[in-house]
This record gives sequence, structure tokens and C-alpha cells, in this order.
Amino acid sequence: MDTRLLRVLVELERRGTLRAVAAATGYGTSAVSQQLAALEREMGTALVEPAGRGVRLTPAGRRLAEHGRGILDAVAEARSALDPQAEPSGVVRIAAYAGAISGDLLPVARRLARSHPALRPQLHEHEPDEVRGLLDDGLIDLGFVYDYNLVPWTCDSPSLLLCETPLVLAVPANGRAPGDVDSPAALAAYAGSTWVLNSRGKADDELVARVCALAGFTPIVAHRADSLELVLDIVAAELGIALVPDFLPAREDVAFVPLPGIDVRRRLYAVTRPGGWDWPGVRLFVGLMTGQVARHRD
Repeated sequence: MDTRLLRVLVELERRGTLRAVAAATGYGTSAVSQQLAALEREMGTALVEPAGRGVRLTPAGRRLAEHGRGILDAVAEARSALDPQAEPSGVVRIAAYAGAISGDLLPVARRLARSHPALRPQLHEHEPDEVRGLLDDGLIDLGFVYDYNLVPWTCDSPSLLLCETPLVLAVPANGRAPGDVDSPAALAAYAGSTWVLNSRGKADDELVARVCALAGFTPIVAHRADSLELVLDIVAAELGIALVPDFLPAREDVAFVPLPGIDVRRRLYAVTRPGGWDWPGVRLFVGLMTGQVARHRD
């Protein structure tokens, strides 16, 4: 069976339209139709049928697509295992959230440009839930995501924990020196404050809800921002408070309140597709990221 034809069928199951398959594979819509027809001839049965102005999979097409996903993953894993010691080269498609790109991935990519010019990282900014979808669709080779120990991130893709970072409470400085939150009850002092949460992911909502529940109150969410720098700007403007990683640089207009009485941590993972760890380019990038993350957090 020609795996190129099988991939077109799997992409049609994922994306639903010939136009979307063409965009994902780089073929024209007519070429996609021809490849589906060739696969039908090879299998001896109809795999697609008309549906309005488009097409949809027949029951036989759906069954073959289900098998096809596993076949394509196995082929990719086999290819990557052929020469695991090869010199890293080619394009590595990488997705990560903005903070990881600016703080960690860019220094690694800059270093690789000098040491391994044949390896060409392509960086894409996405939140963890978006990274999971890109991995499932085969649109990236490597992702860097975060979750919280109180809100675990679930993903079937192979993953590697790179570090854990305690969170602190960012509050307006206001000339005050707030004491540490040495117990969940101490957080109740902020029950009337508004909160700044992530604008593109829901894990922050659940995290803050759980942390505040330990102190017996429900958070008032007023603002949303994706960038940590913008989050701190909102806090500095005395418009809200936020949970942030403890390695952020000090600011005169923001106070960082430690939370020794609440075990809340952000965890950084590298994630890839099945067989991805066998690719030299992925292994090299993740190895350099591990060292970079340790230096950055220190």
C-alpha cells in the first residue's frame, strides 16, 4: 500500500474537506481526488462518497482511516529509527508558548545556527492545548508545554519533564511589603482582589479557582492576557493580581509574594510524536533546552 495515498485518506478524516487536505499536504484538490481514487482502486472498494458539495468517508473509508493512523505512525517511527546516530539535519517544526520561545528556545536556536547549521528549527507560538492539536495533526515535530501540579495536563504524546517552577502571587507594590502566604487561609486577605488570567488557555482558570478554594473564596476574574509581561503591567496598574513563575525579574511597581503555605508549581515538558525521540534533531534540541532551562531558572 502506498502510504502517500493512505495519508490523504487520514487527512480527509481529520479535516473534512478536500480543500483542507490540499492545504495540509501541498497537493491541489484535483490531485487529492486522484489519489483517493487510486487508493479506492487499490483497495477494491469505495472509500468516499458525495456529501452536498463535498465528500465524506464511507464506512469502509472510516475503517481504513482508523488503521491508517497507526500505520503512518509506525512508518514514521521506523524511518526515524533507521539511523538514530545520524548528524542532526533538516527542518524541525517546534511549537511552544511565548515565554518559552523568548526565554529559552531563541538562545538554543541561536546556538544551533552556529554549531549545526544543517538543522533548521522553525518556531511557532502556541499555547499547550494548541500544541496538542498540532501534534495530533502531524503539523509539528516537537512541542514545549506547561501545566500545573494542581491542574495536570493530559496528552497521549511521549513527554519529558524538563523542570518545575514554584508560583508566586504578583500584587501591586503600592509601597507595601506584603507578607508571605504561609497558609491557605492567609490568601483570604486577597479575596476582594480582581485577577488577571490567561487569555488563550483554561488551565489558569482552574488553577486559580482551586487555589482560592483552599482559602474559602471564589476569585473575581476581570482581565485576561497571554503575555506575562502584559500580566505584570496590568498588576502594576493596580487593576488585579496574578499567579506567575518565581523566576521573573524584579520590578519596582510589582511585589512578588511567596506562597510557602500552598504547593503550587508550573511544570515544563517537551512533547513529541511516537518515534520522535529517535530523531537526532529532536534529541539534540531537547538536550540543549534542558541545559538552557536550568540556567534560565537559576
